[in-house]
Amino acid sequence: MTPVKLFSGDSSRYLAEKIAEAYGQPLGSLTLQKFSDGEMSPSFNESVRGSDVFLIQSTFPPADNIMELLLMIDAARRASANQVVCVIPYFGYARQDRKDKPRVAIGAKLLANILMAAGANRIMTCDLHAGQIQGFFDVPVDHLDGSAIFVPYLKSLNLDNLLFAAPDVGGVGRARAYAKYFQADMVVCDKHRKRANEIASMQVIGDVEGADVVLVDDLVDTAGTICKAAAIIKDKGARTVRAICTHPVLSGAAYDNIENSVLEEIVITDTIPLRRESEKIKVLTVAPLFSEAIQKLMTHGSISSLFI
Repeated sequence: MTPVKLFSGDSSRYLAEKIAEAYGQPLGSLTLQKFSDGEMSPSFNESVRGSDVFLIQSTFPPADNIMELLLMIDAARRASANQVVCVIPYFGYARQDRKDKPRVAIGAKLLANILMAAGANRIMTCDLHAGQIQGFFDVPVDHLDGSAIFVPYLKSLNLDNLLFAAPDVGGVGRARAYAKYFQADMVVCDKHRKRANEIASMQVIGDVEGADVVLVDDLVDTAGTICKAAAIIKDKGARTVRAICTHPVLSGAAYDNIENSVLEEIVITDTIPLRRESEKIKVLTVAPLFSEAIQKLMTHGSISSLFI
């Protein structure tokens, strides 16, 4: 078999180490030199010639994380790697997936173009903000599903009257998938925004009386939407409200919003590192999911078995 080598970018090392441990081999040795002006120069400290190289790096801000990944791709390609697979647990700029008003960029497509231009042969990611972003790439994309992490946890809670909620119309598909699996009902929170990160109004479509409600989303940023939805659902008579969100962007006043909310808990994954701890935030790791996906990729197995 072709040798497999796993390397990590600087910002995702905490997760890459867990993925490597689950995979059963240590991370490869890589040095990231930084010049005094902040310019980066990554270099591999071992041969990657003829190897399948997996570069693990989420692309959350700052933009240095993207640049570091691009430089690692270029270094691996120039060092004659057999193929370069970018493992991007959180794909940044995914919210910019279309022109929703005049004279704006489509950031997700731009990032896809840059990754391919740098020499990426394959992309592996989890819970894209919009599934159609896979079509922005002209290389294979392994789009993993966070449900493999969240479903076992929800089962362990043994909730009596489970009901799933979409915090906005765009999240209906995600909530419906969970509702179908658990044979439960679902409701929708319809929101109207004045501008980004600012909600003008919200209403709940459906009955939540006496239910144990689980809000489902792909990411949580300022937590304004999820906390407001939880408050409205609670006011409508829900017994408990919790949320599951794959990517903890958690910017601005997110931590304060969560701690002051009616949420029982918000369950997230470690695709992005937390800036601070909170009793209401529970972290589940995606390391086994990515490790198994890498294993199946190398043995030409189907990753469809990883989906619930």
